[in-house]
Amino acid sequence: MVWRNSNIFRKRSWLKRWLAGTLLFVFLVAAAVTGVGLYFSANLKPVSPKAQTIEITIESGSTMREIAKKLKDQGLIRQAWAFERYVQLKRIQGYLQAGTYTLSPSQSTQSIVSQLTHGKVSMKLVVILPGQRIDQVRRSLIDQGFSEESVDAALQPGQYENLAALADKPAGASLEGYLFPESFEKGATTTPTDIVRQSILQMDRQLTAERRQKYADQGLTVYQAMILASIVEKEVITTEDRAQAAQVFLKRLREGMSLGSDVTAFYGSQLAGVGKSVSYDTPYNTRLHIGLPPTPISNISASSLDAVANPAGTDWLFFVSGDDGTTHFSRTYAEHTELVEKYCQRLCN
Repeated sequence: MVWRNSNIFRKRSWLKRWLAGTLLFVFLVAAAVTGVGLYFSANLKPVSPKAQTIEITIESGSTMREIAKKLKDQGLIRQAWAFERYVQLKRIQGYLQAGTYTLSPSQSTQSIVSQLTHGKVSMKLVVILPGQRIDQVRRSLIDQGFSEESVDAALQPGQYENLAALADKPAGASLEGYLFPESFEKGATTTPTDIVRQSILQMDRQLTAERRQKYADQGLTVYQAMILASIVEKEVITTEDRAQAAQVFLKRLREGMSLGSDVTAFYGSQLAGVGKSVSYDTPYNTRLHIGLPPTPISNISASSLDAVANPAGTDWLFFVSGDDGTTHFSRTYAEHTELVEKYCQRLCN
């Protein structure tokens, strides 16, 4: 009996030691897992409470590791490995999107990953202003971050010949007049060709069937109407003045008079490299030549396109824009001369 009790005691003692060892092992593993988890979670937290923003571009084709390194180098995440592990755990490696993002060190890694996977890119606006010549649009696009080579390529009209807006454009003519002034979104992958194409498509939306018919009723082709609208665009500013200016020019065309527009003369002389001149002889000088100039002289806003389609019901033959920006209309040359002397001392001399 003594031997049997001793054997049982030894078995119980061994079992206790095994249980204690197992419990210790489980505890150590749990502690280790908890510690790793806490360390992992800590490295997903924001780098800084400061709400500063950093613009960062993720190039198309970037790997998860390359993205993580870029974010770490910019001080936007605590650890690249934590970013990678989080993305792997969520199984969203293939959902990180290229683009330009506005991020902050005050964002958690989870927040940054959410922004990258949902493609919440920061869009800039590329602006084409009303009344700009095509060379001014070119310079503006370059100033807004595009390369000279890409802009020059984008302004070649041949690649857009399938667009309906260009159906009336004479062969060999540039895109002068066809770039509708508007603001366009620019993302990381946007090219100047994208901007130019969108601008031409906007112009196509403006050249409605109704407007085209009204141009025809005025005895104008669509291209001639665009030339005249570009002159109206540069001559006067308000919608009311534009309708009246269009009426003046249409009446002069019908009566075989010169348009007498300073802005067309300026366009031609500037193309020739001699600065603004009303006396320099070019095909654009409508003081010297009867009829329309060869091409539009600027891009065209909707109000100028509409003014040519719907000219005022007035009977003016002259107008002058005064020093204060007010436009004065008249029927006779004597009245016009009097208005010039009264209201245009600085600009007309």
